[in-house]
Amino acid sequence: MERNSFNPKNNNVRGAALLREDLTHRLCHALFEEWVLVGYEGISLSNVASRAGAGKAAIYRRWPAKKEFACFAIEHAGIDLTEFKNLGSLEADVMAYLKQTRRVLSHRLIRVILPDINAERLRSGDLELAVENLVEFRRNQGRALIERAIKRNELREGLNFELALDIIPSSLYWRMIVLGKSISREELKTQAKAIIAALKVL
Repeated sequence: MERNSFNPKNNNVRGAALLREDLTHRLCHALFEEWVLVGYEGISLSNVASRAGAGKAAIYRRWPAKKEFACFAIEHAGIDLTEFKNLGSLEADVMAYLKQTRRVLSHRLIRVILPDINAERLRSGDLELAVENLVEFRRNQGRALIERAIKRNELREGLNFELALDIIPSSLYWRMIVLGKSISREELKTQAKAIIAALKVL
């Protein structure tokens, strides 16, 4: 990820208090750069360390293996990229959610890595926990968005929450990741209107 899109929080790596955060950042950035080129299965930790200007031991002081390294990087980078606040209306909240999601999916590394993360999750289960944690974090944000709208009487109580949480990001993901297309602000507004209309009939 770019420097301003990776900001480890509550670092759980081993001996975190004794480790340099800037090197942890460089290692994670290097991991993603390597991942884009060779896919998860092809990642060489030696190459990652070299990209970060460090020795391989710097990785093993933080994580016991590639799986834990990758899970840490996914969770911490992803959570940092997906935070947004209450903006006071369903329309504003949905637009904020979509804009943040568009920013994430536009990232030059994420748009390549994300399909591979999901494929690897199904293939080996190595990344299952990281993906589940990130998905739960993101869906909790969507859940809060919907709950705020219910309190404002913009949505009805008793709506299908799980379907609503599927609907909010799905069209944007399909367009940007599956179809590989960009989306303008005006198109994003149209998506927001369609999403809100769908939420109101659930």
